[in-house]
Amino acid sequence: MSSPITATQSTVHGASRWLIPASVVALLLAVLGGVMIGPAGPVWWRVPLELLNRLPLISIDSGMTSTEWAIIWQIRAPRVVLAALVGSTLSIAGASYQGVFRNPLVDPYLLGVAAGAGLGATIVITVNRSGSSDWIIDPLPLAAFLGGLLAVLATYLVGSSVKTDRSSISLVLAGVAVTSLATAMQTFMLQRNSDVVRQVYSWILGRLSTATWGDVRLVIPYVVISSVALLMHRRLLDVLRVGDEEATALGVDVSRVRLIVVISATLGTAAVVAVSGLIGFVGIIVPHAIRLVVGSSYRIVLPMSLLFGAVFLIIADIPGRILDNPAETPIGVVTAFLGAPFFLLILRTRQTQR
Repeated sequence: MSSPITATQSTVHGASRWLIPASVVALLLAVLGGVMIGPAGPVWWRVPLELLNRLPLISIDSGMTSTEWAIIWQIRAPRVVLAALVGSTLSIAGASYQGVFRNPLVDPYLLGVAAGAGLGATIVITVNRSGSSDWIIDPLPLAAFLGGLLAVLATYLVGSSVKTDRSSISLVLAGVAVTSLATAMQTFMLQRNSDVVRQVYSWILGRLSTATWGDVRLVIPYVVISSVALLMHRRLLDVLRVGDEEATALGVDVSRVRLIVVISATLGTAAVVAVSGLIGFVGIIVPHAIRLVVGSSYRIVLPMSLLFGAVFLIIADIPGRILDNPAETPIGVVTAFLGAPFFLLILRTRQTQR
């Protein structure tokens, strides 16, 4: 007679056997759809033909001009790739936070990353109204990145200073306090500099429309380091589900695991937020959708969140390009429309289960 653990392991292996190939196919299709659809550029069916033409040993006349190819490669392609990186990072970070805090309602912005990044962006936009042409690098993503990291550092210092057996709750409450403080400072600055409100909010609502290959190169190292570190701890997150005392009895250093997971998830989140702005609900929608299909084991939830997070944000970005043509609907607005009802559904489901 098999044990529950053995049964769970077999279920995970059975799910991964078909779900991983399916998710890779879904990601490829989403990428193809992302580069095919847009308010300007070539006819959609020319795009896959031209992509095939660019492969070695293949020659196909797609009828695409050099200008149209420039639109595909310099505008749509980096946008799709950045959407994939942002979506995958926010999703795996959200799933990791939910595991380490044992709370399915938390998201990657829990510890003040969003508020700190928003404050950093507001400071740069306010001080540097004339633009960043004199800077060696764009100061906006740098300030957002540093603001996010400093906010989480403050959260961790405050949370860890409280001597209590429920350290995870103290950390969450500290995150709420730091978020409130950073938001108050940002609001104060906007009131005194009302001429930059529109520019600040265009960043806060997400800005994949300005994506470049430089942004992609900037975030890739952080995304890789963060994702690898989180995937390496996915089995330990399963152990933490039984509780801190039980996990300690099983030989797990709970404080060390929690610290590494929080730092890794925060590093990736701060990096992608720095170049994309604030895109909400991704870290809630995708992990919960994955759990509905494969169960709650983080051995499969984390890698699937990584892949389907990329698929989700690429697809979510498409309506924003075409619904308000020639203007664009910010990606953060689209994800909020999708995420708010989903969040309410989760709350209702949890109440029903109780």
